[in-house]
Amino acid sequence: MIQPIAVIFDVGNVLFNWNLRFLYERLVEDDRALDAFLRDVMTMEWHLQHDAGRPFAETSAELIAQHPEQAALIAALGPRFNETIRGVVPGMEALVAELHEAGVPLFAITNFSGEFWRPFRAAHAAFFDRFRDVVVSGDEGLMKPDRAIYELALARFGLRAGEAFFVDDNIVNVEAAAAMGIAAHHFTGVGPLRQAMTGMGLRAG
Repeated sequence: MIQPIAVIFDVGNVLFNWNLRFLYERLVEDDRALDAFLRDVMTMEWHLQHDAGRPFAETSAELIAQHPEQAALIAALGPRFNETIRGVVPGMEALVAELHEAGVPLFAITNFSGEFWRPFRAAHAAFFDRFRDVVVSGDEGLMKPDRAIYELALARFGLRAGEAFFVDDNIVNVEAAAAMGIAAHHFTGVGPLRQAMTGMGLRAG
């Protein structure tokens, strides 16, 4: 068995708390109206188009045409996307710093719009400067759990499957990585993650 030597993180809800609601609860005061907007208008299915590489200008124009009464709310997502992200997941700042200081190579594979990724990454440069590379689905036209994005990432990172320890909060993505021979962990919190890393011989600090 090959020993994992590097960690590949997911970003949303592993490293940083993310939810469309974080932005829209600032813009829609009524809870029932907010729930309806996120259920019927700005759905996750619609948003995933950005992670697949579609530009917000196109997707928002289409959605506004369907829901013209919600035009202002829909348009707000583009310039205010960073407000859908609310800080680092508890304990993960310290863990990433410890792994970096210990010399463990850090990478990420994220389902994320390329155009949204750049301002987000710039806003958290000190955090992501510890990472050697990040594969962003929107830039590649590939999304987890597609095997192709893992293959692309391993090639770009210079890793064999068994040399990587992959962390994701989506069990489907975890299973897809494991099927390729990657050591994969379903993220539920920093405590279990630290234990899993120790069990795989990865030391943070």
